Amino acid sequence: MMNDKIPEYLIIDVDGVMTTGQFLYSVEGKEYKVFGPHDNDGIKLIRNHIKIVFVTADKRGFPISHKRIVDDMHHELFLVSEGDRLSYIDSTFGLEQSAYIGDGFYDAPILKKCLCGIAPSNARVEARNAADFVTDSKSGEGAVLDACLYLINRYFGGVEIQ
Repeated sequence: MMNDKIPEYLIIDVDGVMTTGQFLYSVEGKEYKVFGPHDNDGIKLIRNHIKIVFVTADKRGFPISHKRIVDDMHHELFLVSEGDRLSYIDSTFGLEQSAYIGDGFYDAPILKKCLCGIAPSNARVEARNAADFVTDSKSGEGAVLDACLYLINRYFGGVEIQ
């Protein structure tokens, strides 16, 4: 049965959702993350309907994520460990008010308990099984765009492509 409640928040896990999940290292350490070109299009489509926030557990790669999410895209980014994420989201945003996009083992309980859980097609099996919707696209290759289109069509009256 479809829930009539509309999510107030869209919470997006950065690594493995906005990125391909790959960490590119040099001898100096973590240097790069691969962000896809299509996901920000979805965020632009949905941003007037829902508050968008991002979470990451990647301390060493935080400056890279901050550059893309905060500096370039102008969204909030929170550093929250995988083990603390469920309680953090519930106490800060409310699981029953949130749509969540996650890809990992630790994301599965969040996906199961939030208002609407979404996983990229290449997410861990636990995440895909817990999600309400699995995208056609892989992480870093349009999964967030797919998720935003799904949410717009499900909760916000659809989108017209011109």
